[in-house]
Amino acid sequence: MARYDIRLANEAWEAMFRAQKTIERELAAGLANTDEVQPSEYGVLHALSVAPRGLRITELGEDVLLTQAGMSRLITRMEARGLVERTDDPDDRRACRIRLTAEGSEIQRRVGSPHARRIGELLGRALDREQLLALRDVSRAILAAAANNTPGTETARS
Repeated sequence: MARYDIRLANEAWEAMFRAQKTIERELAAGLANTDEVQPSEYGVLHALSVAPRGLRITELGEDVLLTQAGMSRLITRMEARGLVERTDDPDDRRACRIRLTAEGSEIQRRVGSPHARRIGELLGRALDREQLLALRDVSRAILAAAANNTPGTETARS
């Protein structure tokens, strides 16, 4: 039977949430300076850059953490700008896949390198290599537990 400390869990959540939002604001400010893409658009460009066959809107929404409706609106805007295109899904005739256009791919490469360097700077100023590895592993553990989201028999202690 797993046990957890409610107070400590909430303190950890609050610290993680504030750290993530602080870094997110700094990264958004950096992307805003490019005049090429908004942060949510960059998330789509990045997700598609590692998916050569493209992604369904639902898959993209899960990756970028947007609702289906929000993702549909975003894709429509990005499609109008020539950054992405819809293609037939070879696995499901009812669905389509979203893929990068040549222009979208070029912008992702141009914006992606400075964005990645900025992430390195922001995290590197606070964490050493061992701490970055620990942060990565803890974050992956949280995501894996959320993906397995099965009700347990945990008991709480404060």
